[in-house]
Amino acid sequence: MTAETTDDVILRLQDVTKVYAGTVAVKRANFEVRRGAVNVLVGENGAGKSTLMKIIAGVERPTQGKILLDGKEVSFDSSGDAVARGIGMVFQELNLFSNLSVAENIFATREITSGLWKIDHKEQVRRAGEFLDRLEAGIRPDMMVEDLRIGQQQLVEIAKAVSLDARILIMDEPTSALSATEVEILFRVIEDLKARGVAIVYISHRLEELIRIGDTITVLRDGQITGHEGVKNIDTQWIVRQMIGSDAKDFAKPDGHQPGAEVFRAEEISLPRETGGLSVDHVSLSLKAGEILGVYGLMGAGRSELFDCIMGRHSQSTGRIFISGEEVHERDTTRRIRRGLALIPEDRQREGLVSILSVASNLTMASLSRIANFFHISSKAEKQAVEQMVAELAIKVADPAQEVSSLSGGNQQKVVIGKALLTQPKVLLMDEPSRGIDVGAKADVFRTMRKLARDGLGILFATSDLDEVMALSDRIAVMSNGKLTGMFDRAEATEAAIVAASALGHGKASRMAGATTND
Repeated sequence: MTAETTDDVILRLQDVTKVYAGTVAVKRANFEVRRGAVNVLVGENGAGKSTLMKIIAGVERPTQGKILLDGKEVSFDSSGDAVARGIGMVFQELNLFSNLSVAENIFATREITSGLWKIDHKEQVRRAGEFLDRLEAGIRPDMMVEDLRIGQQQLVEIAKAVSLDARILIMDEPTSALSATEVEILFRVIEDLKARGVAIVYISHRLEELIRIGDTITVLRDGQITGHEGVKNIDTQWIVRQMIGSDAKDFAKPDGHQPGAEVFRAEEISLPRETGGLSVDHVSLSLKAGEILGVYGLMGAGRSELFDCIMGRHSQSTGRIFISGEEVHERDTTRRIRRGLALIPEDRQREGLVSILSVASNLTMASLSRIANFFHISSKAEKQAVEQMVAELAIKVADPAQEVSSLSGGNQQKVVIGKALLTQPKVLLMDEPSRGIDVGAKADVFRTMRKLARDGLGILFATSDLDEVMALSDRIAVMSNGKLTGMFDRAEATEAAIVAASALGHGKASRMAGATTND
């Protein structure tokens, strides 16, 4: 660490090591956090970032080493201990109660009371509204969390952390589900917190974001800190080189293979919105075997809702879908999976995985009918299937019997992909497949997508990342306000045209989309 940081250090980790069942997650880490600054921590999935932050936040205790707060050694027995000392955390995986209101979530475990025992719900709603207004969230504090989009839930998680009035605020992937506008608002809040002397520890895989918001940057690789520098002295290529040993941004570009016959078609898919209007507004598109069709749009465009309609997750949706030319009449998700559809959801933690089950159980849970012999699961077939996916997707796991929650975000995403592939789909729907994973894991996922396309699988993938959709797609569909507002071949697609189409959603845009989908 540089000498210039010493006077501003509020928290210091000295030779901190964390071992899980023989696996060293963090090894002799020395890390300093400066007050009134954004202290960026970066590294590949599995590098130990989240483990290190959980140690600071009192969620985990170090196996060895010291934690110094204001120059004095401290020990946290729980997250409550850390909160009491002014340390708050926004977790990468949302940590909310879906059956409670926004206000109840923000004040969970530290409820505002009137008298001895009664919770003052009115005051909680009022104060929660203030924090939400500060984030310009556009969310009522009395709304149920389960009714919010994932991006809105992320804002609630941030509001919850900000409400702690913490001296040190840890943000683990705070923008992974936020729109560009919401990111700008968050950055303004961070600047305000810095001005108040709050120390921010910031983790993100969006490298340009780190350069913009950070003051200092620390690189973690394989559980060890390998570099520390002032952000003003580095660029994104420096970060990538420190993380993975090269400066390549590998999107696994198309290799020239030709798509086959049409494998999937959706006609006039619509989904009513509870508040009126349509979340998905008469969307039609088609997909060929071996083709990657990117569906680009900003938050609220209707991408996830379209995928849910295709998978039969909304009984009130209308429209027709076809697989290999045959209309699919089944309305439930299970039978649509049997017909050859598979979905990798945006929220892997809540919808893609069962965190208390093993890696093996998560991989095979959607394909049990294929490995069962009448009423009994064939242990041999299950083991072969698990070993196949672990090898093909390069899932980093010492033993498939360990809980899936012990894996890094990137490896959890690979488990979700493996679970889908074991159903032997003809069409794979991938909703924000790179959300919350690092550049190395992204490259693995994108190479997997290209390989699957070469093998003849049709892939629909939704993303709000312009670089990804431009680099990976054979064709690009653009959605806005529930409508299909553009369809582009890769050769004719430009960033300007895609961004312009994503800002449309009425009149001319829908007519343009209708014309292009008939080509």
